[in-house]
Formats: sequence, structure tokens, C-alpha cells
Amino acid sequence: MSELNEKSAAELARENEELRFRLEEAEEIIEAVRTGAVDALAIQGPEGPRIFTLEGADQSYRTLIEQMNEGALLLGPDATVLYCNACLAGLLEAPLQELIGASFAEYVPAEFQPYWATLVAAGWRGRSKGEMPLRSKTGLLRPFALALNVLDFHEAATLAVIVTDVSAQREISVIQARVAAQNALIDRKNQELHAQAVARRAVEQAAAETSRILEGIPHIAWTADARGANTYLNQRWFDYTGQQVSEAVPASFGALLHPDDLAPATARWLMSLQTEKPLEVECRIRNAAGDYRWMLGRALPSRNEQGEIIQWIGTYTDIHEHKLALARIDQAQRELQRNNEQLTRANVDLDNFIYTASHDLKAPISNIEGLLHALLLELPLAAGAGGNDQVPLIMDMMQDSVDRFKRTIEHLTEVTKLQKEHGHSAATVDLDRLISEVCLDLAPMVQSSGATLEMDVQSCPTISFSEKNLRSVIYNLLSNALKYRSPDRPPRVRIWCRTEGDYAVLRVQDNGLGLNLSHDGPKLFAMFQRLHDHVEGTGIGLYMVKKIVENAGGRITVESQVGVGSTFNVYFRR
Repeated sequence: MSELNEKSAAELARENEELRFRLEEAEEIIEAVRTGAVDALAIQGPEGPRIFTLEGADQSYRTLIEQMNEGALLLGPDATVLYCNACLAGLLEAPLQELIGASFAEYVPAEFQPYWATLVAAGWRGRSKGEMPLRSKTGLLRPFALALNVLDFHEAATLAVIVTDVSAQREISVIQARVAAQNALIDRKNQELHAQAVARRAVEQAAAETSRILEGIPHIAWTADARGANTYLNQRWFDYTGQQVSEAVPASFGALLHPDDLAPATARWLMSLQTEKPLEVECRIRNAAGDYRWMLGRALPSRNEQGEIIQWIGTYTDIHEHKLALARIDQAQRELQRNNEQLTRANVDLDNFIYTASHDLKAPISNIEGLLHALLLELPLAAGAGGNDQVPLIMDMMQDSVDRFKRTIEHLTEVTKLQKEHGHSAATVDLDRLISEVCLDLAPMVQSSGATLEMDVQSCPTISFSEKNLRSVIYNLLSNALKYRSPDRPPRVRIWCRTEGDYAVLRVQDNGLGLNLSHDGPKLFAMFQRLHDHVEGTGIGLYMVKKIVENAGGRITVESQVGVGSTFNVYFRR
């Protein structure tokens, strides 16, 4: 066992010596190739040895390849490295002697082997280019650009490969991209600055133009920027407040507003800034004399082409006298309201008085009427004894007075009801039927006077009104037309209806005595006013008609001529 070990050690020493000799021989060959001492190389291939000439014109090319900054190598058909320069050895961090004779595929990462095979195959067909990483001796991957081309050396084809490190180019590309991005950002900033400068010049020009215009108006005028900070006040402000230009700072404005108006005015202004809506505010501002005067403040936003607010333009208008006038009107309205309330209470008291009086008077009148009837039973005996023929006449006159008193009380009661009801609920009334019923009520008066009645209500056969009140209106107008007839001709009464806009107009026309409207017109519809004393009446009928119609939102007018007749026009809302 000891002899075997010793023999093995001797063999190993001999083999090492042979390897060292071969290595020294290879290094001498490489050095000879480098220095040009060798003119040719004999390479053993599958078909036998091949001779590669290194003399003559190839010498200058060899020198160029050795000194170039790109890696260069020659590959055999099986991708064996036949030659490489020192630059490639440096890029792959491998000794030159290890590269020559090795397979170049050893430096190609496994995932790029198919791609490398494709490049090699294309290179053998002519030429090819590509990019892929190569793994150095230390395992570091670096990106390279490969250019492959077929070369012939004395009828022996080899594949020449130029290897270029592109990591620096990629870094440069990244840097260039960053620079481009920075340049683009700078360009955008410059454009924004330019746009801002243009906008600022536009604002300044607009402000200058605005100032020129605002100096020519008779109101206090001002401008503010988009944030609400004051930028301009015209001379009217300084004339009004007595301030100097140097004193007109925003902090001083609040001191000139009335303390009661400062908070609401400020709130209004902040609201306009927030909502971008126009400002309108009323406030009191102290003038140079120390007096507060009411001002109407208004402001509108001024916008650029993009719709952005560039400034606010506002004015203050002196409305002090107007406010005082409004205060006086308000005071007068309050006084008027108090007077109306007093009048209302007075009317209520009057209505109550009338109602109470008419109610309380009914009993004594009834007693007087009863005493008259009792007296009539006793008077014939007294008249027979004394022979006085005037007693029956006096008794008839007393009865007539009692009857008129009773009718007056009834009318007063009706007036009181009208004052309180202000119109019954409206209903659709058949006008033809209602007029016919009223004519039946007035039949004795029509027959005794020989009157002719004409009726035409086809244009508005119905009216929306309280039937009870409409009956009273028609009855009063027709009875007056018959009562105040002319003694020179038979009465002729015409009643018809037409629509005019929002109204149905009922007209009652007669050929009676007529009226002097210039003299009697104001008294025509007043209570207890009688224009003809030869006819019995209480002077309440037309007053009631007017009150009924007006309570329902209508009106009544009259046209009349003395000795010719009258026409009453009653307007009912449709």
C-alpha cells in the first residue's frame, strides 16, 4: 500500500510537470502571437489541422484589435474561442489563457442559451446583432451588445464576434431620460411662469383700465383680488372718509363701519368669496364729519377667459335719504295700521251698536204698534162724540211712520250682517232663473206701473256668486228702476249680461228720472242717502248692493243722464 501511494505521488509529480510545460508552451505561443513573433497558427480541428496566418497585413489588424475598447473574439464552428483580445478578458474577468480554447457558451446565462444559439446560427449565415447579458468569471452579469460576422482565413471560416459593454450606455440612457424629464419639467414650469406672467400683466392691465373707469363714476368704487384683499379705492372714498392714501389699509376699513353692521357685512363678504356670487349689502360708513350714512355695497367678480376670478369690482352708493324715507314710510304704515285697527274696532263697536239698537228698538216699536191698534178700537167712539174727522188720517200717518221705522231697523240688521260676512261662499247661479223669480216678486209693481222688462243673459247664463246676495243685488236694481220712473212715459227696463276679460258684467238700464252724477254721484252709494224724496225709501239699498259686490271682489258703476235714464254696471269676477 505504501509503494502504491509513493507511485501515485511520483506519477502526479510527473503529470504536473508535463502540464506546467504545456502551460509555459501555450503562454509562449500567446506571447509570440501578441508580439508578432509568430506568423501563423496551426489549429487542430475535426478535419485535421488548420493554419491561421498572422503575418503581413493581418499584423496591423491584430494590433488594432488588441488595442480597441471592445471585446473581440473568433469562434470555431463548435463555438470554441479561437482568439480573443485582452479587452474581452477584462470584461469577463477571466484570464486570457482560460478563454482561448474554451466554449464561449460557458459565459452565456442558461436562460439566454436559446437566444445565443439563434444569434450564432444567424451569424454563420451572414451576420447578426443582438443584446444579452454575459456572466463574468466572478458570476457578475453585465449587459453586452454582440455583433457576429463570418470571416474566412485561408479558406477556413470563423465567426468573428465584437462584444460591447452597454451598461454605461444604459446608465447614460437613464441619465438622459432623467435629464429629458427634468427638461420637460423645467419647460412646463417655464410655460406656467410665462402664463402666470401673462395673466399677471393682463390683471395689471385690467386693474389699470378698471381704475381709470372707476375714477370717472360718481360713486365710491373699489377693487379686490380673488382672495378678497383690497387693491384699489377711487378718490370718492378718500373724499368721503377724509382718509389719506397711506391710511387706507384693510385694517382701517372695519373701524369706519357702524359697530352694528360690521359682523353681518363681513359675513356677507366672506360668503360671496366662498360661493363666487355677487355681493349686495347695506351698511353704515362713517364720513369725514364723523356721521354714519347708509351705503348700498355691491360687488361683481371679474373673470378671465378660463372662467377664473381675477378680481372683484365693487361700489358704495349713498342711500341714506332713501333709508330715512323708508323709515318714515314704515312709521307711517305702523301708524296707519294702528289707525286701521282702531277703525276696525270702531266699526265692530258700531256694528254691535247698530245690531243692539235695532234689536232693542223692535220691542218698543212693537209696543207702539200694539197701542195704535188698541187706540183704533177706541177712537171711533171718541170721534163720534167729538165729531173730529182728522183722527183716522192721523192714525194712518202714525202707522206709516211705524212701518218705515220697522223697515229701517230691518235694513240696519241686513247692513250689519253684510259687514260681518264679507260674502257668502260662491256657487254657480242660473241667472235666467234668478231674474225670473225676482220679476215675480216685483209683479205687482210692474203691473201697476205698466212697465216693460227685457232680459238677455245668453252670453253668460250662469254666474259664480252667493245666490242670496245676487238675488238682493238684482232685486234692489230692478225695484229702483221701477220706483224712480219718469211720470212722462211708461217705464222700460232692460237687463242683460256680457263677458269682459275676467268679469261677467250685468247691466240694468232704465228710462226713468236719471241722475246728475256731477252733483249726486258721490252720495249715490252712501248709507241713508236719498236723491228723490217723492218715493218712499230708506237710502240703504244701493249701499247694500255696492257692499255685496265689493265684498266678493267686484265693483259697480253707473251711467246716467237727467230726464233720460240710468244704467248700472255690476262687475262679477269669473
